Amino acid sequence: MPHPLISAKEPHEEDVVKKETGTLTLKQYRELLLAKRADLRSESGEEAVGLAELGRVAEDDQAPILHDHFISLQVKQLDYQTLRQVDAALERLASGDFGICASCGRAISPKRLSAIPWAHCCIACQERVGSAHHPLNAAVRAA
Repeated sequence: MPHPLISAKEPHEEDVVKKETGTLTLKQYRELLLAKRADLRSESGEEAVGLAELGRVAEDDQAPILHDHFISLQVKQLDYQTLRQVDAALERLASGDFGICASCGRAISPKRLSAIPWAHCCIACQERVGSAHHPLNAAVRAA
């Protein structure tokens, strides 16, 4: 079955995904994903300074330092999750499943892939997943 986003007229290496403002090839998506992966890996090497490394710190100064450290850890966690999604997208590119929604099996819109090349779900499925995990919706279900 031909890939729903790829033009059958193009050679395999230059498979084209149609986009409103032009075209992006699978090779270009791969380059975008590799650049994002390199960016995330370079950022993950940056170390945050903890309280122990600062030595003796006045009690009034500990709260902002701990807050900054907490924020830094949260950002690193998000970066790690994004890195895993980028790696999964690269695997989907290699297997020929790139651009196919993992949830419903329909094509992910080229506009969405241009914005988030590592997207694994179409917008409709992502909204369903996102709303199911939203804290306000969880509170409503619990009530």
